Formats: sequence, C-alpha cells, structure tokens
Amino acid sequence: MALRGPLRRLLRTQLNNTCQSRAHSVAVLGAPFSKGQKRRGVEHGPKAIRDAGLIERLSNLDYPVHDFGDLSFQHLEKDEPYMNVPFPRTVGRANKLLSGAVSNAVGAGHTTIMLGGDHSLAIGSVEGHARQCPDLCLIWVDAHADINTPLTSPSGNLHGQSVAFMLKELQNKMPELPGFSWMKPFLSAKDLVYIGLRDVDPGEYDILKDLGIQYFTMRDIDRLGIQRVMEVTFDHLLSRKQRPIHLSFDIDAMDPSLAPATGTPVNGGLTYREGIWITEEIHNTGLLSVMDLVEVNPALGASREAVASTASMAVDVIASSLGQTREGGPITQESQTLKDDTEQLRL
Repeated sequence: MALRGPLRRLLRTQLNNTCQSRAHSVAVLGAPFSKGQKRRGVEHGPKAIRDAGLIERLSNLDYPVHDFGDLSFQHLEKDEPYMNVPFPRTVGRANKLLSGAVSNAVGAGHTTIMLGGDHSLAIGSVEGHARQCPDLCLIWVDAHADINTPLTSPSGNLHGQSVAFMLKELQNKMPELPGFSWMKPFLSAKDLVYIGLRDVDPGEYDILKDLGIQYFTMRDIDRLGIQRVMEVTFDHLLSRKQRPIHLSFDIDAMDPSLAPATGTPVNGGLTYREGIWITEEIHNTGLLSVMDLVEVNPALGASREAVASTASMAVDVIASSLGQTREGGPITQESQTLKDDTEQLRL
C-alpha cells in the first residue's frame, strides 16, 4: 500500500492529540553511551553527528529545532556480569534515564531524534515513546536483528538484545536482568518490521520465524526493490490503524563503503539511494514521531575521511526523515500535496 495523495492527507488527521504528526518542532537528544557492547568510541557518536552539521541542516527545514544536549550517564563501579551479559545494571540505568527524556520530549509535542551511542539505547528510546504513544509501530533498519535473549546471544552484548526486551511474546523467555526491573514488555511482534538484515544469529532466526515477524533481508531488497519493500512495510504496519512510527536506524544498515566507522560493519548493505528512500517514504507518511540514529563510532574510522563519511551519512539519513529532499529543499505539506495530486493526474 503506497501512501500517496488524498490517503496521506487523511492519515494526518487521524492521530490523537499527544501522538499526532509532529512536524511542528524537532527535539535532538544526545545519548553518549557505549556499555551495550565492548568497543569504546561509540559514546562519541552524538558529537560526531553534530559536528557534521546536523543542527544546521535541520534548521534549514520548516520547523524549529531544539538541541537539548547530551544526557549524562553514570557508570557503576561494581556491575558484575549476569549470566553472560556485561554491564546489565549500567545499561538498565542508562535506558531508564533515556526513556524519561524521550517521553518528556514526545509529550511536549516534538518529533524526537535520539543520537547514540550503541543500539542498546533503543530499549529506553522506544519504551519512553510507548509511554506517550502506546499504539506505536517500530521500523528497525539494521544489518542485525538485535533480538537475541541472554539465553541465545553468542556475545551477551545488550546492543544485540534490544528488541527482545520490548516484545510481549518473549516475556517468558527473558530472565530478570538486574537493572531492568523498571520496565515491562510493551510491543507486539505484529507491530515490528525489519529492513536491511544480513547478519542474523541462529537463535534470532528461530525467534523471527516463530513469532511471524515481518522482515526484509538485503536479498529481499535486491529481489523486490526498495519501493516495494516500503509499500509492504506500510501495508503491514498501517493498514489496520494509522499510528505513530518509531524509526530505529543503525548506521551499519548502510554498506560499509558509505558508513565504515561503526562497530559491526557487514558487506552488502543498503546503497545511499536505498537508505534515503526508506527515510523519505517514512517522512511522507506524516507519522514519524521518534527516530534513533545509532552506532556511529569515530574511534573505528580508519581515517578522518572514513569518520566524516559515516557522520555525513547519519546527517543525511536524519535530514531526509524530516523532509530534506534530494532536490535540495524540504518537503512541506503543501508542496507534497501538489506533487501527489500531479502524479495522480498523470496516472
């Protein structure tokens, strides 16, 4: 189901007051955190993305931008592994703090951009969003499924288990980790779509199949084309009910030739045009409410150019999700409506 013309205009009127389309203002939250995995440097991701011109780029769009700076996270001196999971209390505390910050930003009416940091931060970001918008849906753009449990994870790293904390269907398969007593699962498997998968662990594959989760691997994108992938994504998530979208975008979804400065790069990723098409189409629904951009790691760039390329890619992805077009200007509601109506006349 492609969301175009009159249908898109209808969608903009169907959200409730708290979670309605919020292209009125943008809140940027930095989350300089790295304990969800073992490689140092990803905590500098928010600074690298800002230094690449994010705030200036967003300020050229049609709405005010509020940069609320970086959250300050405490790292516990004594945080022993639980099972094979490192730093569970530190990660749990960080996500509780982030959840509150995201909830406050969404409650204030902002489209919220969370800059990571590693992908374990999505636990708090999506949970905080769900406090305000319990009917949200989640689009997870990533080379990895991040749906391991502590029982299936080969590494134990929590950035590879984020989605498992959210899903109601996995509640009985998740041990009670110290640091996470503040949250309960809140998302149904039917409200999740993955795009860009190409490095899925065996335990994750079983979970995806058992729960019937909609996902698109890079092979699927090659076979169907990114336009059809997005049409099926929206049909799956929005045909029953129009609701806020949470976009969680790991920069390693992009091909390493475009975004090399990241912790777990995997060859054969999204092209520039595919990545931007995803975010442009999400913007065009008028339903984007919160976006995570995670796993930019300046310490892992082989050169300054590699770091700059990765951070620039992150800025482009964020800006296009908020209306920056490849023609060079922002998409306004009026200009998009005119374009859609013109396209329908041509049809």
